[in-house]
Amino acid sequence: MPTKFAVLGSGGWGTAIAALLAQNPEHSVKLWSAHPENAAQLNAARENTRLLPGIKLPDSLQITDNPADAVAGSDCWVSAIPTAYLRSALAPFASFRTIDAPVVSLTKGLEIATFCRPSEIIRETLKTENIAVLSGPSHAEEVARGMPTSLVVAASDGGLASWVQHRFVTDRFRVYTNGDLVGVELAGALKNVIGIAAGICDGLGFGDNAKAALLTRGLVEMTRFGVAHGAEPATFTGLAGTGDLITTCFSPHGRNRRVGYRLGRGEALADVLAGPQVAEGVLTSKSVFERASRSGIEAPIMTGVYEVLHNGKPPLAAVQDLMTRSPKHERV
Repeated sequence: MPTKFAVLGSGGWGTAIAALLAQNPEHSVKLWSAHPENAAQLNAARENTRLLPGIKLPDSLQITDNPADAVAGSDCWVSAIPTAYLRSALAPFASFRTIDAPVVSLTKGLEIATFCRPSEIIRETLKTENIAVLSGPSHAEEVARGMPTSLVVAASDGGLASWVQHRFVTDRFRVYTNGDLVGVELAGALKNVIGIAAGICDGLGFGDNAKAALLTRGLVEMTRFGVAHGAEPATFTGLAGTGDLITTCFSPHGRNRRVGYRLGRGEALADVLAGPQVAEGVLTSKSVFERASRSGIEAPIMTGVYEVLHNGKPPLAAVQDLMTRSPKHERV
C-alpha cells in the first residue's frame, strides 16, 4: 500500500512539496487548496501558473478544495499554510482526524496575538503531539525544478523525525534530523525579519561590508532570542539558522528580502505588500519586538525592522541609529 499524504496549502511551497512527494511511486498525494477557483485552475493547467510557472505537476498528484476528501485515509498531513491563516484554516480539519496521523509543518512564522509557533497552533487546533517541523534553505522555485536542496526535520519524537527523513528524501532533496523543534521553528521565523533588513540594506545601495555585518550580528540576535526561549544555540549555526539566513538574505527569490529592498528604494509598505505571496517577516517582526521588549532581550536590528515596518521610520534613519549606538564589546 502506498503512503498517503495530504498537503494542506497550495502556495508555492505547498505545491513544490506536494509535487516532490508525488514523484515517489510509493506515495499517494493530495494537495488541498482553500480556494475552489485555485484548485480548479491547478487541475486544469496542471501547473501553479501564479507562483511556479513552467513547472508541470505530476499526473499522480490529486488536487481538491474539499477538506474531508483531502485528508481521507491519509497517513501523514503536511501543513503549508501561512501563520496568519493557520489557526482558522486548520479548524475545519479537526473533526476529520479519525487517527492521530503525524503532521509535518512547513510554516515559518509566529502568531502575533499569542506568540505561538506553528507547531503550537497545530497542537492546539488538531489536538495532537504527533508533529514534526521541516525547515531550512529551500526556495520553492528551486525545489520544484529539482535543484539540490538540504533541510532539517525536527521533532520531539526521534522516531517521527527519522520517518519523515526517509519519506521526504530524494537524490536532490537531502534531509537531516534534529531534536530541537523550538530552535528550528524560531530560526525559521527570525531569519525572515533579518531578511527584510538585508533587503533594506540592498535597497539603500550599501555594499558587501554592510551586508556581512548585518548577517553576522543578525545571527547573534536570532541565537540570543532563541536561547532565551529554550532553543539550543547550535541549531542557529545549522541549516535552519545560518543556512536559511544566507538564502533569505541573498536570493532574488526571497519574499522577505524583496519587501526590504523595495522599502529601501522608497516604496510604500502598502504597495510592497500588495502582491500574491506572503512575507512572513512583516508580521513576525511585530511579535518578536513585543516579546523582546517585554523580556529585555537586546535585538537592535530586529527592533529597527519593526520601527520601519510598523512605525513608519525611514529606512536610512534606522540604519543611522544602528551605526551610532554606543561602542560595545563583541558578544556572540
